[in-house]
Amino acid sequence: MSLAYRQFVTARADIGVIGGTGLYALLDDGEYVRMSTPYGDPSGRITLHTFGDWRVAFLARHGERHEYPPHHVPYRANVWALAHLGVTRILAPCAVGSLRADITPGSVVVPDQLIDRTQGRSSTFHDDKAVHISFADPYCAELRAAAALQASFSELSSRDGGTVVVIQGPRFSTRAEAEMHRRLGGDVVNMTALPEAALARELGCCYCNLAVVTDWDAGVGSEQAVTQAQVMSRFADALTAVRGIVRRTIEDLPARASCRCSQQPQPV
Repeated sequence: MSLAYRQFVTARADIGVIGGTGLYALLDDGEYVRMSTPYGDPSGRITLHTFGDWRVAFLARHGERHEYPPHHVPYRANVWALAHLGVTRILAPCAVGSLRADITPGSVVVPDQLIDRTQGRSSTFHDDKAVHISFADPYCAELRAAAALQASFSELSSRDGGTVVVIQGPRFSTRAEAEMHRRLGGDVVNMTALPEAALARELGCCYCNLAVVTDWDAGVGSEQAVTQAQVMSRFADALTAVRGIVRRTIEDLPARASCRCSQQPQPV
């Protein structure tokens, strides 16, 4: 791996990619920066790449050795660091479990809605004042459409739209909880989509999850309960396809966003 170190004060990026479970690097080469933020250090170094006309900043959500469990990921530091490199759009691949028989492991979902079942996470940059973002539609419609289109061209089965139930973790759901989440209207379950999506909205960044289905949650569609090894293995199987979707999505984005994500509260 060829990595050239560059101080963050001179580095810039247009688009951010936050890699989830199993995605700890985007390419084999690049430049990297280390940053500190008012909210502590990010999960790790940020690697810079060039995709077409775009400068892309990659950050592993859980750290490069998966050292941060979902409830201890430094979400505020991660999003702040990307925004202060100049990032205005964030693609965020993640692993999810399926709550529906027709959403099978090995497929990819580009969700359009969220249900928050986390507790105690720092979900705003504004602890000293009331800042109420519009979050009825938590994902950027323009970024979602681009990712869904590219996912449909991949070798993975894809679904455009769906609701992510975000649980606290790090444990997986019980069977009763999985049934409750399904009855609430959830399609897939995840541990990291929030507060990441809300923090991006506060900073006026477009945000989109690319949800890789790694398992049937708590035995939905199967009697076998999910394991961590199963999640890691299934994500690894989809890794090449996911990297391809990310790259093609970035390269095909319009130069100027036409969405309203940037009309939210400005960076702290």
